[in-house]
Amino acid sequence: MRALVDRNIVLGVSGGIAAYKACELVRLLTTAGAQVRVMMTRNAQEFITPLTLQTLSRHPVATATFDLTQESEIGHIRLADTADAIVIAPATANLIAKAANGLADDIVTTVLLAAQCPIAFAPAMNVHMYAHPTVTENLARLRARGAVIIEPGAGALACGYEGQGRLADPAIIVEELAAMLSAHDLAQERILITAGPTQEAIDPVRFISNRSTGKMGFAIARAAWRRGAEVRLIAGPSTLPTPHGVERIDVTSAGELLSATASNFPWCSTLIMAAAVADFRPERAAPQKIKKNSSGMTLALAPIADEMPRLAAKKGDRIMIGFAAETEELEVNALDKLRRKQLDLIVGNDVSRADAGFAVDTNIVTMLGADGGRETTPKLSKEEVGDLILDRLLAIRARRPAPSELRATSRS
Repeated sequence: MRALVDRNIVLGVSGGIAAYKACELVRLLTTAGAQVRVMMTRNAQEFITPLTLQTLSRHPVATATFDLTQESEIGHIRLADTADAIVIAPATANLIAKAANGLADDIVTTVLLAAQCPIAFAPAMNVHMYAHPTVTENLARLRARGAVIIEPGAGALACGYEGQGRLADPAIIVEELAAMLSAHDLAQERILITAGPTQEAIDPVRFISNRSTGKMGFAIARAAWRRGAEVRLIAGPSTLPTPHGVERIDVTSAGELLSATASNFPWCSTLIMAAAVADFRPERAAPQKIKKNSSGMTLALAPIADEMPRLAAKKGDRIMIGFAAETEELEVNALDKLRRKQLDLIVGNDVSRADAGFAVDTNIVTMLGADGGRETTPKLSKEEVGDLILDRLLAIRARRPAPSELRATSRS
């Protein structure tokens, strides 16, 4: 996650039962490449010890404003000055009230008042407390000052109630921080992405498909949302979780995927086709399960019509990016597909490789542009590849205006 690599993230932990989730948040942030420094209120230390968070973050934990040892080694002003972003998780109703009204009576609120960097609050509290008008007003005041509020989830709460008030999942908090620290260079884009395999029914219990898992398309969707785009993801059958902030449309067959792509095409400014769409389907699906027999079975397949040239004819200033999953003659086959489908860019990869094909977290791709450009990446994570593809999208957009009906819009 390149937005967090070598960034200084200050995590403020206040006194709620959700404080234990700070451990997972620190782990995820450090795994993403961030340097994490933790500060805790006195009440937070009733739920989790500073030693635990110091061990996970590998940095001393700030617990008191006037501790001479901490002041000489860390310093609350230094914490504020060196932070690239601050997140308070969990943020209790009490701490939110203090921050909204400019109080500074402990290490956490003092650092908040001195900070000049982006700040996020992840509330966690009883459902009735979260709905209280005072809390609502305080959160609105923080938003008006530019703070990001990471909405709590709904469900069973530690107090026994059901409703909204659970601390957002640590993975969501990490995504929000990455978005805060990313250049929103795609803020004027509406990106439609297809991902995953399709399934073509043989009978009610069998189908033909391919080895795609959707990891590449999902990674592009995550990266695009972080960089400010509105993103719709048309996903074939996949167990992957929906990327935070992304609208997901689930489909099964190639026909459903192509139909959903066509119906959402007018909405988008860019179409990225990362799905592995079936080229063939059974001529007819049996209405009942086909029984096993000694004579075997012959399966007649019919070609699936390619809808992309029809969309390309109506693309106007829209950008279209495709993928070519190949096992031989990668560039020859990718260039042929680039021309046939009238694409602006095609991303080819050798799926016969163990480190760059389906169902792995890394990829090696060759990007070929309609302008003759060529770039081959080293082995990278699929998220890193996704960002490079989006960088190429920006280069193409720089030479072409956004579709006229989308120029005045951006993600709020």
